[in-house]
Amino acid sequence: MKDSKDILSSLLKTTQMGQVGIRSVEKAANGEQLKTALKSQLKEYNQIEQETYALARERGWQLSELNPMARTMADMASRSKLMYNKNDSRIAEMMVQGNTRGVIKSLKNLHRYHQNDGQVTAMAQKLLECENNNIKQMEGFL
Repeated sequence: MKDSKDILSSLLKTTQMGQVGIRSVEKAANGEQLKTALKSQLKEYNQIEQETYALARERGWQLSELNPMARTMADMASRSKLMYNKNDSRIAEMMVQGNTRGVIKSLKNLHRYHQNDGQVTAMAQKLLECENNNIKQMEGFL
């Protein structure tokens, strides 16, 4: 079982990984609609990240963040996947894959979390909805 602090740390890492993923591919995007969608998703991840930090601050918690090596490796992996195929469909595919990993992680967290902390549960649900909406948005670019 995970406690509230563990769940918030996981949410933070997921939003940070989403930000890394978007930043790694956004310059390769060709179409204005995809660029706009990526900027919107990045803004949403930033918002959820800030809300997660705020909730942790209210409780006096220090959350563990995404490991700098994980950030670097994710960035390198994204860039290498685009080395020979920089079209918008490929970018959308990568984003769907990343968001799907986020959905899976969020669902696992929610299933392992049995505390009655409405604010943490609401934050987890918000991230899950964000990930699902991102997938739907990217489907149009495949």
